[in-house]
Parts: sequence; structure tokens; C-alpha cells
Amino acid sequence: MPPPRTLPPPRPLLRAALALYLDLHAHPELSGHEHRTAGLLAARLTEHGLTVTRAVGGGHGLVGVLRNGPGPTVLLRTELDALPVTEATGLPYASTIPGVMHACGHDLHIAALTGAVALLAADRESWRGTLLVVGQPAEETLSGARSMLADGRLYERFGTPDAAVAQHTAPLPAGTVAHAPAGAPLMAGSIAADITLYGRGGHAATPHLTVDPVLMAAATVLGLQPVVARTTAPAEHAVLTVGSVRAGERGNVTPDTAELSVTIRAFTDHALDRLLAAATRVVRAQAAASGAPRDPDFTVTARSPALHPDPALTAAVRRAHEGAFGTDRVLDTAPATATEDFPHFAAGGVATAYWLLGTTGVREWRAARSGGAPVDPNHAPGFAPDVRTALPAGITALATAARQVLAPGPDGGGEAPWSPAAHGHVREAGS
Repeated sequence: MPPPRTLPPPRPLLRAALALYLDLHAHPELSGHEHRTAGLLAARLTEHGLTVTRAVGGGHGLVGVLRNGPGPTVLLRTELDALPVTEATGLPYASTIPGVMHACGHDLHIAALTGAVALLAADRESWRGTLLVVGQPAEETLSGARSMLADGRLYERFGTPDAAVAQHTAPLPAGTVAHAPAGAPLMAGSIAADITLYGRGGHAATPHLTVDPVLMAAATVLGLQPVVARTTAPAEHAVLTVGSVRAGERGNVTPDTAELSVTIRAFTDHALDRLLAAATRVVRAQAAASGAPRDPDFTVTARSPALHPDPALTAAVRRAHEGAFGTDRVLDTAPATATEDFPHFAAGGVATAYWLLGTTGVREWRAARSGGAPVDPNHAPGFAPDVRTALPAGITALATAARQVLAPGPDGGGEAPWSPAAHGHVREAGS
């Protein structure tokens, strides 16, 4: 007989989490500017008894700690930042900030985390150990995690956790969660780079007296497109995207410079390095072929490794999710070429678990499956999670995963399904 499914979170807890979500969605903040968002999260964590430290890492990162006796430490992480996207959902709680939107679900992550913390804080007799809650800024620029770990000395100051867990919204049926197969990556590694091409400006009527960086940029974009096809084995997954091109102000003036922003995604560091080298060659060769007066600037602005969840911890979390939701709501997912900087939290051998949280309502899902309009994915102006279904699932999924790491308390039954001691991770709380 399968284990009984977990009851949904209590209504007052859900109402509080939903109110926070609606507030966050209406007031998004870009990477590096998450002051209000961090303040709202800090207030909720303090309300549930956590000791909160702000400005960890020099930005708006925050850490909340709840110690509940000796036992393992589990890190629960959420991102804080939104995207430079103009919302087009038409929702009554749509973004009130022009050109900024929570188009990746970080508002839902925050609300779900506060709900999970509320559940655990209210039931301290069932577990022992330490909750280490991280509100991470600047995930979209892939810089926030490293900043908190390196500049903020996260683990030196607050202790190295036995495990770190997180989730991410995805265009899957709301109320479901999805895990990668054991040992498989869940997300790709990524390199982000900014490129400046140098020309010689002048009048549009005298092109022979200029070196046109706009034309140089156009040729460079086209030249970068075959990089993946000609430097990557057909069975190897990789993506190179030029996501931004900026040059000039008026049609009758040839500018001096053009700027490109590029991302490269692959599942191994070797593949990332190979693609970066190839892209660099193309950019420099095109500048030389165009007669550029100086070499282009090619600056790597961020890098994150592929996300490989710990197989043993992932198996334990998946079993717990199946017990909480039923096997029909726990899905398999293939590796995605999206990128996260969550893998940095695995520093020092910390075990990680990470899963996808479905956000698409039944009506939209069925329409898309029947040949209708495709579901708006993350980063799209129409991205609109079915929050009334996805939020309770996110709360349950995160709290359930945390319990796989924490030790059982007097009311918690036997041993936790995943043992930090068996993986060489166990530490006393506060160490």
C-alpha cells in the first residue's frame, strides 16, 4: 500500500504566502537592486523565529538561521531578482514597474520558501538540526551565488551545510514536480560574455571614410551561428545565443562602436571552454576582416557549471515527493539548457537536490497539447504561473525535501531517509 499523501499546507499559511507572492509580483526588482524584496523576505523569516543577517556578499543577499538542537544543517535557497521584461499577462497583480517583471518565477520561489519555513518552524518537535535559509540576489546575472559564497564568506560565517536544496518553476502541469534521472545533469553550465566592436564613425553619406561597426556586428552575429554546429559533436547538446545588439543612435550617423551580449551553454566545462575559444576566434577574425582600428574587447562576465544534483539525496527527495504528491505527479525531466548558479552552493562537497516545479494551469496545458497556443515559458512576457495550484505544491515540495536531511525529533519517527553521516557530511548544528 503506498504511503498516505501529505496534507496541503494550512489555509492561514497559504493565505500569507499568497499575499507575499502577489506583492512581490507587482513590485519586481532587477538584479543588484533587490532591497525591497530582501526586506520582505527578512521580515517573514524573522516572524518565524529565524535570526536574519542582511547584506551578505556586499549586495542584497540575506541569510536566516533557525537552530533546533544538534543535527544536520540543510540550506534552503531562493532567488530574489526579476528580469528586464515588460509584462503582458493582463493579470490584476501585474508588475507596476515599467520594463521589469518576475518572468522567471522567483517571486513564487520566495513565497514557497516562506511557507516551507513556516511549516517547519511550527513543527519543531518533529525534527532536529538547523535551517540555513539563503535569499540570493543576482541569479539572473549568474553572479549572486559566488558573491555570497566568496565575498560574503557564507559557509565560513554560518557553517557549511550538509545539503542544499532548491526548486525552479517550469512550464509543466501545475501541482507536479520533476526530477532528473539519477546521475544526469538537470541544467547546463553557462558562460556570459560582453563584446565591444570598434569601428570609425562618420557620416552615413560617406561610408568609404568609416569602418562601420554595425555591419561588423551583423557579420559577427551571423558568423557565430555555425560555432555550435561546427565545434560540437552531434550527440552533444550546446547553445550559443546573441541576446543583445546595441549600436548607434541615428540612421544618418555611423557610430564608433557596437556591443553584443552572448551566452554559451553546454553540459561540460570542456565543451564550454571549446565554444568560448571558437566564439573568440570568430569575433576577432571578423573585426580584422572589417579593418577595425583596434581589437575587440571580449569580456567573460559570468560563468556557472552544469547542475548535477547529488544522486543519493535526489533519490531520497524524489521518494518523499512521491509520498507527498503521488507517483503520478512526480515526473522525469530531460537535461535543460537553461542555467542556474545554484551549483556553486555545492562547494566543499555539499550535497544538492534540485527539482522543477510545474506552474501551467490545466486549461492552458490541455489547450497547448491539443495544438493551441504554446505555453508561455519562463522569461516570456506572458509567463503567468497558476499560483493557486503551484504555490501549495512548492511549499510542500520544499518542506518535504528539507525533512530528508534534518534528523527526526521526538515526534518525527525513525531515521531520515537520507543520512548525511553516510555521505561524510554530518556536522553539529552551529559548527
